[in-house]
Amino acid sequence: MLQIALGVAAAAALLVYAPGASRASVEQPRYEVLERDGRVELRAYPSLIAAETVVQGDESTARNRGFRRIADYIFGANQSRASVAMTAPVAQAPASGASEKIAMTAPVAQEPAEGGWRVQFFMPAAYDMDTLPRPNSADVVLRRIPAERYAVIRFSGLAGRARLAQREAELRAAIAARGWEAKGPAVYWFYDPPWTPPPMRRNEVALLVAAS
Repeated sequence: MLQIALGVAAAAALLVYAPGASRASVEQPRYEVLERDGRVELRAYPSLIAAETVVQGDESTARNRGFRRIADYIFGANQSRASVAMTAPVAQAPASGASEKIAMTAPVAQEPAEGGWRVQFFMPAAYDMDTLPRPNSADVVLRRIPAERYAVIRFSGLAGRARLAQREAELRAAIAARGWEAKGPAVYWFYDPPWTPPPMRRNEVALLVAAS
């Protein structure tokens, strides 16, 4: 199951969350709820910066590998305070100079990408593209994500493939009923460390929604 796979990745990354940490102890992107229909919310997100990697393989394997790659970056596989371009993804810098540890955030995002799956960590709001350290690895890039509107459905428990598909179908039905226009594939957001009891976990399926 996907959350179990995420737990394996977290352990391999030397426990990105410190023991005892919880969702409440890490930064999350701010958003505005524009509309609410039952469990579905239409949210407006500001522009964000993500550290991301694209990984081939099945869904759970991609999340494991992607999580480890980006965890390496935020743990210090980077070059501190390098100047980077704001208009395109940023590739690796030479592995020299001081490194910097970046705080973990939530959620961990995953979505289909050409050639595999894209896994992302959203960077803390205190950083911009000029102050974020540059990745040492060519497999990790920094990307500015424009301000967007997302339709989101939230649920607890384990988030296996069948459950994600069920919630995506529910979300698409709600979008159609509201007359919204969905854009692109679904994005999966996972908020909690692996030891969180399943009933207390926060998982979300999100779809971009065109402005009316």
